Amino acid sequence: MSLSDDNSFHQMMDLPNGFRENVPLAPLTTLGIGGPARFFFEARSEEEVVAALEFARRRSLKLFVLGGGSNVLVADEGFPGLVVRIAIGGISYARQGETALVSAGAGEDWDGVVARCVEEDFAGIECLSGIPGSVGGTPIQNVGAYGQEVSDTIVLVRAYDRIDGQIRELTKQDCHFGYRSSLFNTTAHHRYIVLSVTYGLKIGGAPTLRYADLQQLISHQQARPSLQQVRDTVIAIRTRKGMVIDSLDPDSTSAGSFFKNPVVTEAQLNMIRSSQSDEVPFFRLTEGSYKIPAAWLIECAGFSKGDRRGRVGISTKHALALINYGGATAQEILLFADEIKTKVRTMFEVELMTEPVFVG
Repeated sequence: MSLSDDNSFHQMMDLPNGFRENVPLAPLTTLGIGGPARFFFEARSEEEVVAALEFARRRSLKLFVLGGGSNVLVADEGFPGLVVRIAIGGISYARQGETALVSAGAGEDWDGVVARCVEEDFAGIECLSGIPGSVGGTPIQNVGAYGQEVSDTIVLVRAYDRIDGQIRELTKQDCHFGYRSSLFNTTAHHRYIVLSVTYGLKIGGAPTLRYADLQQLISHQQARPSLQQVRDTVIAIRTRKGMVIDSLDPDSTSAGSFFKNPVVTEAQLNMIRSSQSDEVPFFRLTEGSYKIPAAWLIECAGFSKGDRRGRVGISTKHALALINYGGATAQEILLFADEIKTKVRTMFEVELMTEPVFVG
């Protein structure tokens, strides 16, 4: 044993219970890319989260909080500090008139929570079925799909404040939700660690049917489809797009949508429409503000589903998903993403923003 190995051995022996060294992060992400964490800890309670932060503080370590690993791209070199994986579980219900207050630990599997709420006939998150990841990530990204966003139902976010070491309960208004954004990933980035989330859902409520494809697929059913029928339909749509994690489907080895749908002004929209012979798809958000599908922009810029650049490529099912076909590096993903962004910018003067969190 060399001197360096001996030092490493003693350092490992001195680690508090539960802390590990040089833990590979790639297997903990849906993209399957990235190097190791210098230190790693899985926190199963609020007390363990506090203990992990104290470990990092005493050693002046950088800190990254990992949830379900579905929306991250880890650097090839890994992360040089402490990665804390939030594994706080538990789901509870409370009734408040016609509203079900559903509280879930940040480490709970998100789709499992949706499934249980649908079974209980609680409406409000059924269109968010099949989204990989954990509960803690939902308020951070303001997760949304098929006509719903979690901000529509979030009542309270319980979070640890890293500035003063206090646990705070943040209301929906406190969270400053926007399109794929919140207090947690904008003005207070890195300040809070989500511990649990409470959602207010409508008991016996009708499903949300704002999304055109969803309306078409269930139009042959009765006047009011059940929450379960809507959930099943959403999962079927996501499966066709390779957006449901499936070990047998190479198109699901991704971080989900790699780019956000850009929001443009009316002037930008009109410029894009004037340059295209075909109809430009868009969704009006507010007066003078429009959302354009990033997938449409990407394909108009000359990319196609299934395009590959060696070990990385675009999903054969959805133009927004970048795929690791095996052994890909973070650098390869980023180079391909930059190629896509450059061509979209050149053609439409629209800047595509990436959706995953870059680690390290």
